[in-house]
Amino acid sequence: MNKKSGTSKDAADKLVRGIKRKTRKQYSAEEKIRIVLAGLR
Repeated sequence: MNKKSGTSKDAADKLVRGIKRKTRKQYSAEEKIRIVLAGLR
C-alpha cells in the first residue's frame, strides 16, 4: 500500500512541476536588465 501512494505522490509532483514550468512568467530583455540592476542597488 505504501508503494502505491508513493508513486501517485511522485506522479502528482511531476505534474505540478510540469504545470509550473509551462506557466512560468516570461520576462522581456528590458525587464531582465531592470531586475538585475535593482538587485545590484
